[in-house]
Amino acid sequence: MRFLSLLALLALAHDARAAETRPNVILVMTDDQGLGDFSFTGNPVLKTPNFDTFAKQSVRLTDFHVSPMCTPTRGQLMTGLAALRNGATSVTAGRTFLRPGLSTLPELFAKSGYKTGLFGKWHLGDHYPHRPIDKGFTESVYHLGWGQLHSTPEFDFPLVDGRYFHNGAEKRYKGHCTDFWFDSATAWMKEQSAKGEPFLCYIPTNAPHAPHIELDEFVKPYQGKGPAAFFGMIAHLDKRFGDLMKFLDAEKLTENTVVVFMTDNGGTAGVATHNAGLRAGKTTYYDGGHRVPCWVRWPNGKLGDPRDIDTPTQNTDLLPTLCDWCAVPHPKRAAADGQYAGTSLAALFQGKGKELDDRKFVVQYGQVPKKHEACVVWGKWRLVKGTELYDVRADRAQKENVAEKHPNVVSEMRAYYDGWWAGIEKGLSEFVPVSIGSKQQPVVELNSGDWENIYADNSGFVREAVGGPTGGTWHVFVEAAGEYEFVLRRWPEQTKAALGDKYEPSEKSPPNKKKIDTKGFPTIAAGNLEIAGARTSGVANPKATQVTLPATLRAGTTTMKAWFTDASGQALCGAFYVTVRKK
Repeated sequence: MRFLSLLALLALAHDARAAETRPNVILVMTDDQGLGDFSFTGNPVLKTPNFDTFAKQSVRLTDFHVSPMCTPTRGQLMTGLAALRNGATSVTAGRTFLRPGLSTLPELFAKSGYKTGLFGKWHLGDHYPHRPIDKGFTESVYHLGWGQLHSTPEFDFPLVDGRYFHNGAEKRYKGHCTDFWFDSATAWMKEQSAKGEPFLCYIPTNAPHAPHIELDEFVKPYQGKGPAAFFGMIAHLDKRFGDLMKFLDAEKLTENTVVVFMTDNGGTAGVATHNAGLRAGKTTYYDGGHRVPCWVRWPNGKLGDPRDIDTPTQNTDLLPTLCDWCAVPHPKRAAADGQYAGTSLAALFQGKGKELDDRKFVVQYGQVPKKHEACVVWGKWRLVKGTELYDVRADRAQKENVAEKHPNVVSEMRAYYDGWWAGIEKGLSEFVPVSIGSKQQPVVELNSGDWENIYADNSGFVREAVGGPTGGTWHVFVEAAGEYEFVLRRWPEQTKAALGDKYEPSEKSPPNKKKIDTKGFPTIAAGNLEIAGARTSGVANPKATQVTLPATLRAGTTTMKAWFTDASGQALCGAFYVTVRKK
């Protein structure tokens, strides 16, 4: 008995020591910042001293690829699976959600004893069961949609003194959002460190994504030198990233903390100033769209001297790599997931893993993904859209299509892609639903950003009444049978705007290059709801802000639409906002 007790005590002591030595992990990912948007990569205007210092201290993956757009990149990072496999293929159109049952990075780490925190932009679903608190984050401080002020769910909520959600509960913050994300993250990390808890901290900023609203102190140095507000947002990020490094030093966390810095897609506003020699930018399949920085520092990790690694890698590789470094079990994969899953780079960081030099992988995303709308990466080769071949080591800017000179290379890469596509094509027509009637989120505020195959995820589209006379289709899962109430609105509740009114852009919005054609519908006379095959209507006063309709629902997956009509029954526009609650 005493012997067994002693063994138990030794085991506990071993576990405690293991917990103390397991590294912390910090993932910082900025938004819409391309490879050329750093002085480290040669930008002649931007000054990014803190990013530069970190890069010089890091192992740098110089041929690192993400998706050309933000939600697919985020889904790949969280699951280690290609976007077309995990379900989050686009920023809108009902395709921003991860398929159920997929293990996520925070879930894996939380199950292994890590505290997990998110601070910033999630963009993989605003409603249960897709919120960060539903996907493994024990602490989440975030905004909705793709960003504040202009995104559909954050309609007119500003970047300064705006709103955020803390583990699902709406709150307000003071100051600029960039400061709030970093301040919240460092406070949480300090708390975990004081408790001796290993942590995974994810800081995905919404800056420098538009709207480019920044404090004057960061903008003024760049006035007259290019996109000043955009550069100012990066300068602000640089300062806060430097503050984060100082925090790690002060808390004596530097040595045993893995810090990964990356961006979510290729360049945007800064491309015309400097693009690090790459072709094109965000949303494209040329390297300028998906080749981004990935700089990794871990002093205790025996990664060797700071250096460049030019082996092609992808952000799906980070999940298995971090699992290996942190003694976290890898996710259980279906056999069919193999060619869509990332590969651990642990050996590569230690100067091994030469077999990775010859692997192939695919970069693809899309609102309605189509065959060959993709880039296949194989060593120095890029096969773009199935017909254009580039040797990026000889031709970094991808100016010369050499497909005719290397037909065998094209043939092999097309064959690889054909097999890859065959494994995901069937699932592309399957939409992941949002739950209504759940105990976890009793009130759900649906918006047009999740309409099936319709791009209506920002306030400009709402003002222009994009989506057609009857709007779009939501895919929903009714968690419990019963009586439900649906509140239909044209405008967000906080605007207090009437159904028939125009609602002009906020004075807090930056000047628009294009005047938004805000449409009014003073003839609105009825609101209509169609769900689970049944339709109901109710009288709408154009001077009122909403129409409330009832529905009796069975549990299960279904579709719904909501729209407004005039007195003759003519459809006018979709209900861009629908609040759902179970009675």
